[in-house]
Order: sequence, then structure tokens, then C-alpha cells
Amino acid sequence: MASLDPLSSIVTALKRELIIPEIIPESANFYPSVLFSVIYPSGREGILNTELTIEDALDEPEVNFTPMVASDEFTGDSTSNDSETSYTLVMTDPDAPSRANPTSKEFRHWVITGLKAPAQSSDKTGNLTALKTKPSTTPYRPPGPFPGSGLHRYTFLLFQEPPGFSLPPDAKEFGDSIPERRHWKAFEFGEKYGLKLVGANYFIVRAVDE
Repeated sequence: MASLDPLSSIVTALKRELIIPEIIPESANFYPSVLFSVIYPSGREGILNTELTIEDALDEPEVNFTPMVASDEFTGDSTSNDSETSYTLVMTDPDAPSRANPTSKEFRHWVITGLKAPAQSSDKTGNLTALKTKPSTTPYRPPGPFPGSGLHRYTFLLFQEPPGFSLPPDAKEFGDSIPERRHWKAFEFGEKYGLKLVGANYFIVRAVDE
């Protein structure tokens, strides 16, 4: 049987892990236009169903992504200027404190705005690391599943920003304390600020036994 193309494979994996519909609603009819992954200083890559350890993901990662569709919903242009396109990336845990009892879902681990795609060139092996043009809105907090809480689906949503986008200074996403990070909704955040969901990814962390 022929393998699925990469974009269809993302949707299949998101549905298999119930990220669709638990984080991304079915009604969104999500289909990605950007492939991306996160690369940790440990050297580990967070990508579709990869299992990482807590130690693998301790420090804020870099973001590697490649736009797959040249279109711009916000301007209506058939081809977008990648140098002018910016993105917001969020990391959320729907399994807080556990998948069996997610009373704190979603837990907001990271929000960063103003990501810029690397310059596109004919060199397909070139640098794919996104440029971080702004400090993180929500500082990166690494996975820290409670002992005995099972598998956690650490999920990343990538949104395309409208031109001139910035979060208002009173946005709750600036809240950094643990209580302020709980009971968040990543998809609703994007809707609230007019962001277009263009990519999604996740990795798994297995909590240590009690």
C-alpha cells in the first residue's frame, strides 16, 4: 500500500492520538500547509509520536519548518512573501495532570510570536531554523509529568499571523505562574487573535513510575 504524503500523515497521526478533536476541533477541518519540528539542545527532535524523556526536552527548542503551500489568506495573494510572513507557535499539554484525569487541561507550556521562516533557496539542505524575532510571550516550561501519570501528548500548534500582529499587553498568555498556565485552550487562543492554524506536531513523554 502506498504511504501517505507527509501532510496527510500529520492529520492521521493527530486523529489517532485524539489531538483531533481534543485540542483541534473536528469542525476546523484542519489540514496543514507547513511541516515543522522542534529541535532541542539535547539533539533530540520532537516530531509526530516520537517519545522523548524529560531530560531530552529541558531547554527551549529551536523551530525548523518548511512552508509547503505558497498562499496568504490574510492578503489574498496567490504567492506569499516568506520573508514577510510571521508565525506564532504554542506548546500545550492536554493531559494535565494525567490523560485519565485531565482536570488542568490544557496546560500552556510555551507561546512565542514573531517567528520568521528561514530564507528559501534552491539549496534544500540549507538552514531550516526559524528566526525568533521576539522574546517568548509565555516562557518555555519543560515537560514535568507527575510520577505515575502515564503518557503525555505535548502538542505544538503553529499559526500564521496577520500582518502587524502583536499580542495586547494584558493578554493572559503573558502569565507565567503555574496557576495562570492551567485551563488554557490553544485553538481558542488562535481564534481569539485571528491567527490561522497552518501546522501541528506533538511528541510523547512517559511519566516515571511512582
